[in-house]
Amino acid sequence: MNPALLLVIVALPLGGAALSTLFRSRTLDRILLLAIPATVMGTGIYLLGYHTEVPVIAHSVGGYVDGLAIPFVSDTLAALLLTVTSFAALVCCWFLVLTGEDQYRFVPALILMMLTGVYGAVLTGDMFNLFVFVEVMVLPSYALIAVTGTWRRLGVGRMFVMVNLLTSTILLVGVGFVYGTLGSVNIAVIAQLDEINPPAQLAIGIVLMAFFVKAGAVPVHGWLVRSYPFTSGGMMALFSALHTKVGLYGVYRVYTAVFGQPPAWAWVLAAIAVITILLAVISAFGEGRIRNVLVFQMTSGVGHIVIGVALLTAAALSAGLFYLVHHIITMAGLLLIMGAVEQTYGTGSFKKLSGLAGREKWAATLMVLGLFSLVGLPTTSGVWGKVSLVRASAAAESTTGTILIVTIVVGSLISMLALQRMWSNTFWGAPMTHYHPDSLSTGRAPQAQLTDEVRIKPALLMPATVMIGTSVALFFAPELLLQITDRTANSLLDTVPYIEAVLTR
Repeated sequence: MNPALLLVIVALPLGGAALSTLFRSRTLDRILLLAIPATVMGTGIYLLGYHTEVPVIAHSVGGYVDGLAIPFVSDTLAALLLTVTSFAALVCCWFLVLTGEDQYRFVPALILMMLTGVYGAVLTGDMFNLFVFVEVMVLPSYALIAVTGTWRRLGVGRMFVMVNLLTSTILLVGVGFVYGTLGSVNIAVIAQLDEINPPAQLAIGIVLMAFFVKAGAVPVHGWLVRSYPFTSGGMMALFSALHTKVGLYGVYRVYTAVFGQPPAWAWVLAAIAVITILLAVISAFGEGRIRNVLVFQMTSGVGHIVIGVALLTAAALSAGLFYLVHHIITMAGLLLIMGAVEQTYGTGSFKKLSGLAGREKWAATLMVLGLFSLVGLPTTSGVWGKVSLVRASAAAESTTGTILIVTIVVGSLISMLALQRMWSNTFWGAPMTHYHPDSLSTGRAPQAQLTDEVRIKPALLMPATVMIGTSVALFFAPELLLQITDRTANSLLDTVPYIEAVLTR
């Protein structure tokens, strides 16, 4: 494969955003919104196979001197992220088409611009351009939050803008410090250094801190749990699959390139993982809306994924990446289920829903499977995600590993209790007889009679069915994904092929 074609992956959604803006056509918008992530997903699958023979390919934009030029790099980690984020984006955009949210002016263009940032961040081999593409991803999100969701979206949108602007400033300062201490922000150049001096470690720490804020790790998670639930269900699923995962990708990429062995302060990452898992699952008890409970489960998932870099072994990195893929798929599926519920009944509040298990049997079945996946129960991908993390922690043979195992087990038990509370409040109980919408804009009058004919349309549940079905499929056939994550983990620890591909031609 010609490495220069990596630029096309970034150019596709960027060109699509331009076309959507210039030509106002609903048909064109929908084609672009679905065809572009589908194309990139297919490309990612091809690259996953290609990298079994050729570990890394790279292209220096403009043909400048290696180490100075802006590199675009694809390895197994990049290909995996391209595949899974595009898959999730495709399914979420499908749901947005079904709900009609794609008809809002500029929404398709904004989503495609956001995908441009995601693909660019995954493929760039330069820290400064990683910062640039993260901003390209975040900027359209400001508008997307304001377009869809509840009436509170404008207030939380302002908070979302302020937090992300501040975090971006910190990230840019950190990248500047990295350049000042190491003389380069090229990841391959930094990876080949024999020793990282203390000032440079501090600079890398600032960069990682910014990525942890973007990922929504505790204690810098407040912006995420206060903003995501006030978008629509489909948009929240899209944000969940892309935003936090790009932040975690930045942590994995930068941390493993800089440190071949855990530094003296690696315990900080373990502490972040433990606190994030436990605080998030406990916080879910204080919520009265389903998507508010799920956003804390999303935050807890971030803690599980961080375990991979906290231990920095091949087994831990592989387990963390497996959990990342599982979390993208499962969380998107659950949020799409709730998007369908809210689209039909006008609310996602505990107090306004009841008896859905009897009324919406297919939605309830999907919800059960999705919640099982979050807790780590059969027959879902969550089982192998948590088992892999426990095994990797046990292999560490340290106090840190023991603490992480206890955290995973206790976190799962608390999650089960919190999710059981959510389930009993909405899916059990007396059958619903009247509408109780959150807003009059739904077109349903409060206390209007809820007839037996009112059901979630089967088409609305199809995107969630695809995501939850994928989670179940991963339970029965996890070997292919485990092989990919094992190969990815080994490539992250052995940076020689990455360095050679970027710095030698």
